[in-house]
Amino acid sequence: MADTKREIERKYDVGADAELPDLTEVPGVGEVLDKGVVELDAVYWDTPDQRLAAASITLRRRTGGTDAGWHLKLPVSLAEGVRDEIHAPLSDTVPGDLLALVRSRVREAELVPLVRLLSARDLRHLVDSRGELLAEVSIDAVRAERLTKGGGTAAWSEIEVELADGGDPALLDKVEKKLKKAGVRRSTSSSKLGRALAQTAPKGRKAEKAGLKPAEGAVRLGKKAGKSEAVAEAVRESVGDGRGTAGDHLVAYLRAQRDAIVSLDPAVRRDLPDAVHQMRVATRRMRSAFKSYRKILDRAVTDPVGDELKWLAAELGVDRDQEVLAARFAGRVDALPKTLLLGPVDARLRIWSTARGADARRGTLAVLDSERYLALLDAVDTLLAAPPLRPAASAPPGKALPKALLKDYARLATRVEHALTLAPGQERDRAMHEARKAAKRARYAGEAAVPALGTPARRFAKRMKAVQSVLGDHQDSVVAREAVRALGTQAYLAGESAFTWGLLYGREEAVAADRERELPEVWAKASEAKIRAALGS
Repeated sequence: MADTKREIERKYDVGADAELPDLTEVPGVGEVLDKGVVELDAVYWDTPDQRLAAASITLRRRTGGTDAGWHLKLPVSLAEGVRDEIHAPLSDTVPGDLLALVRSRVREAELVPLVRLLSARDLRHLVDSRGELLAEVSIDAVRAERLTKGGGTAAWSEIEVELADGGDPALLDKVEKKLKKAGVRRSTSSSKLGRALAQTAPKGRKAEKAGLKPAEGAVRLGKKAGKSEAVAEAVRESVGDGRGTAGDHLVAYLRAQRDAIVSLDPAVRRDLPDAVHQMRVATRRMRSAFKSYRKILDRAVTDPVGDELKWLAAELGVDRDQEVLAARFAGRVDALPKTLLLGPVDARLRIWSTARGADARRGTLAVLDSERYLALLDAVDTLLAAPPLRPAASAPPGKALPKALLKDYARLATRVEHALTLAPGQERDRAMHEARKAAKRARYAGEAAVPALGTPARRFAKRMKAVQSVLGDHQDSVVAREAVRALGTQAYLAGESAFTWGLLYGREEAVAADRERELPEVWAKASEAKIRAALGS
């Protein structure tokens, strides 16, 4: 079973005869312990076209030292030297747990030994006055050998400073300040592998800068992959504010969604907080863009991919919906006075949440391991490699994108106004749910246009989000009532009091009624006149 740790380290370029300055002068360091020289032998694996390196992911099999085994490093923040390192025991082949975490990158490609690094590590431990480990500092003498045909060798020395588990990152700044005074500067390469690939490339081939830039056409989203502000920034970096055609902006946006899905895959597999939600949002954003901007992209090509994205979002939704529902119920129960908790409410809720959560988790992992999922990723790559652009794609973004936003707004207006004409009940619930989906699509369309249109699109998206939030909370209450009713029935049939479940049901009814009263006011703030004014139309 793989273990995970958060690695925070910095690397510095030095000469072969480098010596460390006196690090006992670093504030907080009580003593520097000489741990001797450790011989490390690491073989780095990747696809022949270096897909992992292009994503700043490293996979190695290392012997020597105290942590011999397989190590997979996933970037968290390259600029800050933060990675998650996942460790598995030594074996002759890549462990299955680690293979799964790189599957979205590797697909069906073969993993092969690419580079071997032999390092003589002169290790020091920085400890505080109590002897507690603060950081490890080493001078590494490295020899790199390319293991593929025509590859070369390289050698260099570097200083590596790695923060101890749970340590204060501010210590790294203090150590760096001391190193700078000694003339030592931060390395231009974020990893040994990146440097090795650049310096051992086969003769006649341009030196690679693996790990320093994304693969062709990709947009790096960093640790906020999938967040709307990160997506907008990635698109701006790719196209530029206000520059390029409408098609340029839309394709860059779609690439950002593709990159979010791929980069979030290992986070979902590791069950990291919010990962399922963000991955689901990325699939929905891409599918919504296909529909909202159908004048720019040919739907004859995008619809089949959109259908598969809908499938993926639905499968991820089982896990996400259970997560949201469990949190909602826990909050409702915690808010009740103890005198109103009749029967084993907490225990029943915990059993229900655990059982359903485990089932949803297994389902999500099965989807990510399926051939259908890999085929979808390949289909998206194929579509983005040759985007099916229509004539409107060549228009300036300021002309083509607002038209799509207004069309989505008109669609939402029809649904909201219909829902408001209905009496409370199931028909109105369904109508509000349809309006919610339209609001979400309009919001995503607005977010997609932000890099090109700026503030007008941002205001549009904000208003659509406000409408979506009201309608979303209403729909959540509908789903919650169905689940509470089922739990109450189970409690009753087991001979338990169903009073608390009935109380929770009533509170969810009250939430729905509040949202129904709130909708007209929120909708008025998103009137057509205000929307057109926001978009300059």
